[in-house]
Amino acid sequence: MSLRMRAGMRRLLAIVAKEFIQMRRDRLTFAMMIGIPIIQLTLFGFAINTDPKHLPAAIVVHESSAWSRAIIDAAARTGYFDFLDRSLSHQQADRLLRRGEVQFVLEFPEQFSRKLVRGEHPSLLVMADATDPVTIGNALGVLATMPEQLAGRFPGHPNAAFGVVIHRQYNPEGITQYNIVPALMGVILTMTMVLVTSVAITREHERGTMEYLLVSPVHPIEVMMGKLLPYILVGYLQVALVLLAAIFLFHVPIRGSIGLVLALMLPFIAANLAMGITFSTMARNQMQAMQMSFFFFLPSILLSGFMFPFRGMPDWAQWLGEALPLTHFLRIVRGVLLKQAQATEVLVELWPILIFFLLAMVVAVVRYRRTLD
Repeated sequence: MSLRMRAGMRRLLAIVAKEFIQMRRDRLTFAMMIGIPIIQLTLFGFAINTDPKHLPAAIVVHESSAWSRAIIDAAARTGYFDFLDRSLSHQQADRLLRRGEVQFVLEFPEQFSRKLVRGEHPSLLVMADATDPVTIGNALGVLATMPEQLAGRFPGHPNAAFGVVIHRQYNPEGITQYNIVPALMGVILTMTMVLVTSVAITREHERGTMEYLLVSPVHPIEVMMGKLLPYILVGYLQVALVLLAAIFLFHVPIRGSIGLVLALMLPFIAANLAMGITFSTMARNQMQAMQMSFFFFLPSILLSGFMFPFRGMPDWAQWLGEALPLTHFLRIVRGVLLKQAQATEVLVELWPILIFFLLAMVVAVVRYRRTLD
């Protein structure tokens, strides 16, 4: 090997050593490089499931009989349904379906047993929350085949048979855009609000303007709110664009109050902005702030029920999803716009968002004080 090649190799090795030293100093970036693949492997390998089972279901039985109990037991044995312990009225079951507390309602008509014995082929009514067609697809397929599976299994009544009538509520055509497009409001707000505000404090340091804030008579909470308010208006502008596209481009049937969605959207925007500010106070530069934002956005989009059925995930993944503001906002926007849910029916999803906002703001203010020090 010539002297020139040896010298070039030494320079190359020096650059490689320098990069390893830089990587060791930038521990956050190195942690992201290792952490993101681990999170993806964990979520996609253990949490994501496109064939959800044990879906909550309600029963409306006008008369309890051995026939109806046999059909309910057969449906439960498939593993797709977890039935409530008691029978409900039609109005109660419809309310639970609209609020998203149950995924299916099985309603047995009056005199179901008598018609079954007489060979009149009564129909079992199945109402399904079809806002997410992927969640209910396989379960409905199982219900549709139940009359054939139970044919001839009623002792002493070989001609006893029944049918299944399926009503796909809120999205009868099973159009995916009806479920995805309204939810895009939450996804876009999460991505942009966290990302933009995460570079707020770090940008002050990099541009040398932090000194002006240090000598100005401004309290930390005032700085936080001053950085949040402009982006709230930007967030509403983004939502307006998505709503216009949903109505005029994708023809999503808007059944509920847009004003209610816009009102409940404010805490959600504020929660994401507060999370971005928190990342901004923790990062040393804008690159680290953007890495933290992506680290937050990845589980938000995977565990919220936007891309994959929420009820198909294991319990530990659902607990993590419940801690994310996007999960609750998706339930709000889908419930109001697609199911015509009222404010009293979706306010329960607002409290976790408010708690997340308060916690993020407290951490941001504490971290901001340390940044000033």
